[in-house]
Amino acid sequence: MYNYKMKIQYDGSRYKGWQRLLNGENTIQGKVEEILSLFFEKEIKIIGCSRTDAGVHARGQIANFYIEDKIRNEIDFLRKINKKLPEDISIKKISNVNERFHSRHNAKRKTYSYSINRGDFIDPFNRKYELYIEEKLDVEKMVEASRSFLGEHNFSTFTNAKSKKKSMVREIYEINFLEKNEILIIEIKGNGFLHNMIRRMVGVLILVGKGENKPSDIIDMLKKEDRGMVSYIAEAKGLCLEKVEY
Repeated sequence: MYNYKMKIQYDGSRYKGWQRLLNGENTIQGKVEEILSLFFEKEIKIIGCSRTDAGVHARGQIANFYIEDKIRNEIDFLRKINKKLPEDISIKKISNVNERFHSRHNAKRKTYSYSINRGDFIDPFNRKYELYIEEKLDVEKMVEASRSFLGEHNFSTFTNAKSKKKSMVREIYEINFLEKNEILIIEIKGNGFLHNMIRRMVGVLILVGKGENKPSDIIDMLKKEDRGMVSYIAEAKGLCLEKVEY
């Protein structure tokens, strides 16, 4: 049995997210599995590292799958598969890895970015990949507020996940603010993220930037573990999975 690791990129704008849905709705995982199954003429199930939401994008999604037959020419395989995939999904790399490799369980560190357009107008070419905010943002206060997220915390306030069995504790290693002309990019690195966690974190930071929340409010939100305290969730379109480290 061979285990293959893939790096996948996609524009999530028209999909219901990464994870395959039982009702057959349009998902990234479902589409990749469909094409792989047709190619190998047998059912292929893939394991994804991150279950990105509807509308979220990825430059560095990692997935793996098992197959009995060895892929003889990986470059030729990629060419053939990518021709069959929609133009908004691409498998960039594939490699044979240890049979025990698991794209989700073995992940050590994930990096996401969130892009905010602070210019005078919406950019028609990038409107699907960045959130446009007309109001002026105080980036210095956003940076100050973001420091409260660093380290290990219970992030119950910053998720809509409802499972009582699943741990809500995650560790944030870095939050960086990058300014490129009119675009503000918030880069968040951690050991893992809960459902809607980054969009809720960014939403709170945006409200801090607008002056509607204080930087110190985040400390209270983390302590009280009350998701009702987050009044604004940033839109999915600005979020992108950049990198997964093992």
